Amino acid sequence: MTTQEILVKAGQLILSLSILVVLHELGHFIPAKLFKARVEKFYLFFDPWFSLFKKKKGDTEYGIGWLPLGGYVKISGMVDESMDREQMAKPPQPWEFRSKPAWQRLIIMIGGVTVNLVLGFLIYAMMLWHWGESYLPTKNVTYGIAVDSLAGSIGLRDGDMVLSVNNEPVENFRSIPAEIILREAKSIQVQRDGQPVDIKIPEGFVREMIKRKGTLMDVRIPFIVDTVLPKSPAEKAGFRKGDRTLSVNGAPASYFHEFRKELQKYKSKTVPVQVLREGDTIQLLANVAENGTVGMAPGNPEHDFKFATREYTLMEAIPAGFSKCINTLVKYVQQLRLIFVSKEVKASESLGGFISIGNLFPAHWDWIAFWEMTALLSIILAFMNILPIPALDGGHVLFLLYEIITGRKPSEKFLEYAQIVGMVILFSLLLYANGLDIWRSIFK
Repeated sequence: MTTQEILVKAGQLILSLSILVVLHELGHFIPAKLFKARVEKFYLFFDPWFSLFKKKKGDTEYGIGWLPLGGYVKISGMVDESMDREQMAKPPQPWEFRSKPAWQRLIIMIGGVTVNLVLGFLIYAMMLWHWGESYLPTKNVTYGIAVDSLAGSIGLRDGDMVLSVNNEPVENFRSIPAEIILREAKSIQVQRDGQPVDIKIPEGFVREMIKRKGTLMDVRIPFIVDTVLPKSPAEKAGFRKGDRTLSVNGAPASYFHEFRKELQKYKSKTVPVQVLREGDTIQLLANVAENGTVGMAPGNPEHDFKFATREYTLMEAIPAGFSKCINTLVKYVQQLRLIFVSKEVKASESLGGFISIGNLFPAHWDWIAFWEMTALLSIILAFMNILPIPALDGGHVLFLLYEIITGRKPSEKFLEYAQIVGMVILFSLLLYANGLDIWRSIFK
């Protein structure tokens, strides 16, 4: 990965997290203000020892910290990560969080999670309204699949037509690998040479899929040259737009994945390539680069396959966006569940920190992909924050519900100890997840 690609990924990650953090904290800030609780600080990112920017307006100091691990609002009279024991030791004041009725404190605490869920829904709805929805139906993968080595190890072959996973059809071709993992599939059904074939998925396969983070399979497309890079080996060899490759040094290479695979055998060598041009078969000599490429590429797959596309009016996009938000949340919970109950899924291979999240963004700036990822992260942030862990919003909500139901308020000393325990848990998880990223980066 080039430095430019790393910077583009990092830029998208920081912008996405900034949007999510600011809006999440606004979800706490606005109801706190409405209920006349004093907000002392509103920060994007954390500011231990110093901040990059700060400005005080009224009772609130607004700022940007230097540690991009989240953000916070500091509400007077609340046991939070600031651990302000001096303030909590004083008698409660009318403007403090602890002086407000339990129902108001509950609304303040669930505000961030609510905003994240609403944001995820709105992003999906607006994307559907503006761009519509397009995907490749599995049944329209005309030339069958191109498999990687892992898929080949269980008996899948190039050209197979996928029919179902666990005997259940998968409408969207790109979601097949995810469906195999989420269903912990035992078999995949394909059509081969006109006959149905049942491929058994052995134990350990799903784990290997997660470990490799590969695509497992891709669409198989004929290699009809669309782009020839200037001054590339392909241009020097005489390749033209519209050429269709047939073989590389005698080995079949009429499909793009076959051509790419064959070139890897001839790095820094000259190799004969047979192509079909305007009905004639000709042979060209290409000098293969050190990375196994010659500088030409096929066109957009949409030209070779019939994609399913749907346009949405605003009124259609709203319920569709809500449905997509809920489905995304359900699938995320299913993935999280696998870490705890599945023998196939190991936390050390599935969890990741900011490097893993950053790598989910494309290496070029793509607004569709950016907003799709931001919606996903917003929903994940909402779910993680509502978990009943002290120091998270969910921990505060748990204690508030206990107070509302029993009529007894947990002591401030108990809340303080719970906050410490929660922070230890969260920082341990943060170090573990990001430590895994660093380990993989060094030893992958």
